[in-house]
Amino acid sequence: MKIYNTLSGQKEQFTPQSDEVKMYVCGVTPYSETHIGHAMSNIVFDVIRRYLKFHGYPVKYVQNVTDVDDKIIERAAQQGVSPQELANKFTARFLQDMDSLNVLPADVYPRATDEIPTIIEVTRGLMDNGHAYESGGSVYFRVRSVPDYGKLSHRTVESMVADLTAVRSEDKEHPMDFALWKAAKPGEPYWDSPWGPGRPGWHIECSAMSLKHLGETLDIHGGGQDLMFPHHENEIAQSESYTGKKPFVRFWMHNGLLQSGKEKMSKSLGNLVTIRETLRKSSADGLRILVLSSHYRSPLSYSDEALLAAEKNAERLRQAAGGNDSDDMAAGSIGVASFRDRFIEAMDDDFNAPRALVVLYELAREINRHKAAGADVREARDTLLELSGVLGLTLDSPRAEAQDDGGIAGAIASVYAELNRSVPDGEPTDTGAAIEGLVDLRNRLRREKQWQQADVVRDRLDEAGIVLEDSPQGTTWKRKPRVPVMVGQ
Repeated sequence: MKIYNTLSGQKEQFTPQSDEVKMYVCGVTPYSETHIGHAMSNIVFDVIRRYLKFHGYPVKYVQNVTDVDDKIIERAAQQGVSPQELANKFTARFLQDMDSLNVLPADVYPRATDEIPTIIEVTRGLMDNGHAYESGGSVYFRVRSVPDYGKLSHRTVESMVADLTAVRSEDKEHPMDFALWKAAKPGEPYWDSPWGPGRPGWHIECSAMSLKHLGETLDIHGGGQDLMFPHHENEIAQSESYTGKKPFVRFWMHNGLLQSGKEKMSKSLGNLVTIRETLRKSSADGLRILVLSSHYRSPLSYSDEALLAAEKNAERLRQAAGGNDSDDMAAGSIGVASFRDRFIEAMDDDFNAPRALVVLYELAREINRHKAAGADVREARDTLLELSGVLGLTLDSPRAEAQDDGGIAGAIASVYAELNRSVPDGEPTDTGAAIEGLVDLRNRLRREKQWQQADVVRDRLDEAGIVLEDSPQGTTWKRKPRVPVMVGQ
């Protein structure tokens, strides 16, 4: 298995340093609803974790919660609640949203406010060895004390200073020095420390948490590319300075950024979509497939059209995963070994999920062809479910409550799931109402000039063996004749 290491800028052979893979992924700052940017990063590292376990590696997975922060304090003041109350509310919402996306829970979710003693201990240690200093009740890390500072982002301190836009503080020895401990301000939460009341800086919490829960050297540290500098750069500097230059992380992994067309999606631009809003338009499998259709290091372009296409692919897999367990199946089987080998080959190459998905689509096509001939596809179906599970796909029918007036994809998925449930053995029976529902939906989309979404409905019916015929008198439908498939050769 090879993983692209941001630190070296190349793919490297991966083996854990011990029997257990130690994996740390940067978590949320809970002051608002979780959005599809959070979904992207969490799905990516959930799949990486799942695949490591599929390979037989035990994984200890830690993800922090930054539950004290300037944004939390500001938003809490605006809403007239305590910072702790606000953080607790949105932490719970985050965990609920991750569960709805079938993201496995972390082994530990350390919170910054629970780790104050460890943060103070690490800060004191950095002061004792000359890497940090106290000024005005705050403690700053001395960037100039680290000769290789900038090795992750491959930048020099001079170039960083030139790009610095933050207000330069007179309390700091150097413009790039960053806070490990912030002196308390009126009205803000604070904790007692050797330097007076205050609260932790952003970067130090991740070093303290990873040291406490995973040890001095991690196998994998993950996060978005936007965290590479300054957050991860600062984590390296303070962690390796504290441990006496022991390597902090063996493999740095960064997922690409989310885009809407050619524009970055961000809270400041106001173009982010929440996870809950997205799941009213799509199933969790559909959103996962959208994320995994781009390599994790590449940008992900989000649109309703892309989400609809991903939901369509989820339905292709669901249809293939449906059972045909009757006792009078024809002889014949699908050679699943080659599909499994190709899936593993793709994922071994820096977790190439887009290639792995193509393997699943091809396996699904073979299953559907053999099912149409009444052949035994149980082994192939079990393989499809197993490999889909490695990607976190459940292939369950979408929940009916996913549909609402604005959720076109949810409506399609819901009615199409009803159609599938009516065909348990691949032989259409009483599906007229479900088909008519999809025909009515397509007609409404055409009246509203939503041509692409209307074509999705037609395509899905075509996959289910239903042909639509449009005429001035309206739209009619008929079933395709069954074509025998040669099996057992």
